[in-house]
Amino acid sequence: MAGTAGTPGTPRVLRAMNDRAALDLLLAHGPLSRTRIGKLTGLSKPTASQLLARLEAAGLVLATGTTEGRPGPSAQLYEVNPAAAYAAGLDVTPERVLAAVADITGRTVGTYEVPTPTRRTAGTVVRQVTEALDGAVKSAALTRDDVRRLVVATPGAFDPTTGRLRYASHLPGWHSPTLLDELAAALPMPVEYENDVNLVAVAEQRLGAARGHDDFVLVWNEGGLGAALVLGGRLHRGWTGGAGEVGFLPVPGAPLVRHVTKANSGGYQELAGSQAIPRLARELGMSGVPDGPYAEAAATLLERAAAEDTVLNGLLLQTYATRLATGLASLVSVLDPELVVLSGASLTAGGEVLRALVQAELEELAASRPKLVLGDVTERPVLRGALESALAATRDEVFDTSRP
Repeated sequence: MAGTAGTPGTPRVLRAMNDRAALDLLLAHGPLSRTRIGKLTGLSKPTASQLLARLEAAGLVLATGTTEGRPGPSAQLYEVNPAAAYAAGLDVTPERVLAAVADITGRTVGTYEVPTPTRRTAGTVVRQVTEALDGAVKSAALTRDDVRRLVVATPGAFDPTTGRLRYASHLPGWHSPTLLDELAAALPMPVEYENDVNLVAVAEQRLGAARGHDDFVLVWNEGGLGAALVLGGRLHRGWTGGAGEVGFLPVPGAPLVRHVTKANSGGYQELAGSQAIPRLARELGMSGVPDGPYAEAAATLLERAAAEDTVLNGLLLQTYATRLATGLASLVSVLDPELVVLSGASLTAGGEVLRALVQAELEELAASRPKLVLGDVTERPVLRGALESALAATRDEVFDTSRP
């Protein structure tokens, strides 16, 4: 019958639940023996053996090696078959499109980067996206058809009612109302679009500093200042996808910015964004302020200030910590999160010294006192979050053995 596969309590559904539990354990702990899987799942040895035989026949697990160095006979070990499925992620910035492909275990098997031209149209964007994806799958010795799902990370958010990208006027070519339809026509797999900072939060929740936390705020400062809001274990995106666009937040200490979407900036961005740090250093009379992109200059200044204990370095860190805590106090007062994660090169470069200063300032400015931590996922965190999001959906599909 058509509804049998999804009926709770049927043998097929119960087997599928056990299958998924075993697969998740193999992902989390690496190769395991039949006996170990049985103990971790509570299944009997015969049932665990049947489960592994079923998953091996389905191409979801592989027998790999045996236990060594223990008393008694060696036992066969099993692992998730990396080739069971693949997922992809794209990290889009004004400067480039970076693509990566991961196997079902989460191991990145291919990457490719495409620099973006200064003048772009929707057609150019489609070519850039497909070129980046094709380059990544080629480097992994795969084809487009091998990729089950793609998650694209962009600044801002696509308005669910219009399909237009909002809050990211600095990303030319991505604002056409037909762009998503054109990308869907060009790509064979399901495609999802998510805000870049939201995906950093996904990476931190699954792999980094926010593991085990259902309520947290992630503050990101690199090319722009933004936040991700995780409430009850789920991302809060808001009505138009604009939740977390804290760069637009009016704050004390900065002039009001009007027509913020045209300016692509706001009070908090002007006060504590990456571009404010080199400017602040010059105002303090510091020498050797780096030229070049402001995000890189900001990271260099904060890293240097945290490493070298001088009066000016201390003043730079303290002033910036106060500015950052000013906006954070508003978020904390409204959301009352359990945890605040500081991420992005302009925050992690200041390390523990900056974190402690911000924590002290926040405790004076906000009634509640969340724990502040530095992000753990520092290598391509946006791309890692896109891959984790794509993998989660792919595993839900591929690991569902209740389907006929």
